[in-house]
Amino acid sequence: MVDTNTKSISLNSLGIKNATIRYQLSSDELHSETLKKEQGKESSLGAIAVNTGEFTGRSPKDRFIVKDAVTKDEVWWSDINIPFESEKFDLLYDKVVDYLSDKEIFVRDSFACADENYKLNIRVVNEYPWSNMFAQNMFLRPTEKELTSFSPEWTVINAPGFMANPDVDGTRQHNFAILNFSKKIALIGGTGYTGEIKKGIFSALNFILPVYKNTLPMHCSANVGKNGDTAIFFGLSGTGKTTLSTDPDRSLIGDDEHGWTAENTVFNFEGGCYAKVINLSQEQEPEIYAAIKKGAILENVIMDDQGVVNFEDTSITQNTRVSYPIHHIENIKEPSIGQNPKNIFFLTADAFGVLPPISKLTASQAAYHFISGYTAKVAGTEAGVTEPMPSFSACFGAPFMPLHPTRYAEMLSEKMTEAGVNVWLINTGWSGGKYGVGRRMPLKYTRAMITAVLEGKLGDYTYEDYHIHSVFGVAQPRTCPGVPTELLSPRATWNNDEAYYKEAFKLSNAFRNNFKKYEEFASEEIRRGGPQRYAF
Repeated sequence: MVDTNTKSISLNSLGIKNATIRYQLSSDELHSETLKKEQGKESSLGAIAVNTGEFTGRSPKDRFIVKDAVTKDEVWWSDINIPFESEKFDLLYDKVVDYLSDKEIFVRDSFACADENYKLNIRVVNEYPWSNMFAQNMFLRPTEKELTSFSPEWTVINAPGFMANPDVDGTRQHNFAILNFSKKIALIGGTGYTGEIKKGIFSALNFILPVYKNTLPMHCSANVGKNGDTAIFFGLSGTGKTTLSTDPDRSLIGDDEHGWTAENTVFNFEGGCYAKVINLSQEQEPEIYAAIKKGAILENVIMDDQGVVNFEDTSITQNTRVSYPIHHIENIKEPSIGQNPKNIFFLTADAFGVLPPISKLTASQAAYHFISGYTAKVAGTEAGVTEPMPSFSACFGAPFMPLHPTRYAEMLSEKMTEAGVNVWLINTGWSGGKYGVGRRMPLKYTRAMITAVLEGKLGDYTYEDYHIHSVFGVAQPRTCPGVPTELLSPRATWNNDEAYYKEAFKLSNAFRNNFKKYEEFASEEIRRGGPQRYAF
C-alpha cells in the first residue's frame, strides 16, 4: 500500500532542486489547495471554477517540435509543426526548472492509452494545484499497486508563471509549448490554459503510434452500442463531437482522442472529458451538465455571488470549458476499449448552409474530407452583414498531427476497407440559408439521423434511397426516420436555387483551394473524392 501523501520522490534528475513536492494529491485535496491559494472559487454545482489568465485557448503559433535525429525526416514541418533548435530547448529547459526549484510544486504520475499494449507512463509537474487537478481528471489514474513500480517514460513540465524572452529563448513570444521526442519531454510555459497539458501528450502519441506501433491516432470521440458496435465521431470544436457521442443508449469509450489498432480495436487515450460549456443546458445535454460536480474544473466561466454559473456569458471567452474524470458520466465503457468499428461520423458546422445534414461518403470521399477537416466559423458583423468563413484543419486536428495528413488518411482508408466501415458526413450547421439567413439544424434531428444510421434504418445504397449531390458528389438519403423529409435536401430548404448554388460553389472552391497543398502527396483516388469546380 502506497501512502501518496508521504511517499518521497526526487526531481533532481529533471534539474528541479529543493522544491516542496506535493505528490499525487487527491482531487479533493487539490480542490482545497486551489481555494486556499485563492486561485479558484467553488461553484453552486460543486465544481471549482478557475480563470486561466491571458490565454483561454491553445496558441498554435507558439507550439514547437524540437528538430533532431528522431524528428527531422518524419515530421511534416510547416506553420503547424514549427521546428525548434535542440540547443535552444536545453537552455530554455534549464531556465524553467530553475524557476520551479525552491517552489511548492504539484507532481502526478499517470497513464495515457487504455489498452495495456499501448500504455504510456507520464509524470506531470505543475506549478499550480488546479493544473495538477486537470491532469488528474484527463489522464488515466494508476492504482496504488501500479504506483509502487511506476517509472515515467514522458514528462510534462508546466510552468504558467514562467515567461520566456523571445529574443534570447527562440520562442515567438513569452508563452510556449515544446515537444522534445528525443528527451521525451513536453515543456509548457507562460500560459495557464490547461488544454496545452493534454494536447502535448496527445500530440506525442500522434507521432509515436503510427511511426512505431502501426496504430492510427484519431482526434475523435467514440461510443459503443449494446451489440458491441463501435461508432467514431470526428469533428472540430463546436461541431457537437462531445454532445453527440454522449448518448444514454450507448456506452462512452472516450471524448477526444483514440487509437485504432491493427487488431481492429479502438482505445481511449485519456481518463476524462474536456467539454465546451458555452450555452450548456441541463435539458439539451443532461449527461454533461450532471458531470459538473465536485471533482470537475470549470474554466473561464462567469458566476454570480452565489456561485451560479451563467453558461451563456462569453465575456471572458467563447471557449468556456469543463474537465471531469470520465466516471462522472454514468454510461461509460470499462475499460475504455471498443471492438468492431462499424460507423464513422465526420461532423461539420457548415455556416454556408449548403452541405446535406447527413450524407454517405465513398472511400475516396472519406479520405478527402478527412484530410480537409472542414467546418465554418462565423465572421464578425460589419455594417449589418455577417459572412461565414470556411475553416480547415487536416484530420480534424491539424495542430496535434506531427506527420503529413496523407499518412493518417491512408491509414484510415486501409482500416475502413479492412473493417467494412461506413463513413457519414453530418452537417450540424445551418439549413435553409447561410448563417444570418437560415437556422441551425435542431439537435433532436441530428440525433435522429445518427440513431437511424446506428440502427441500420437508412435504406440500401441505391438510387431509390439516395440522391447524389450535384456539387459535392455525396449521397443524400431521401428519407430518415424522425426527420422531416424536406430538411434532408439543403437545396430544397433554400427555396432559391440560384442563391443556393452560388454558395455551394463558393464552398466547393474553398475546398479545392485548401486541398492544393496536399495534392502532390495524395493519390489519384483521394483527389477524386473532392467536390466539383465552380460551374457558373
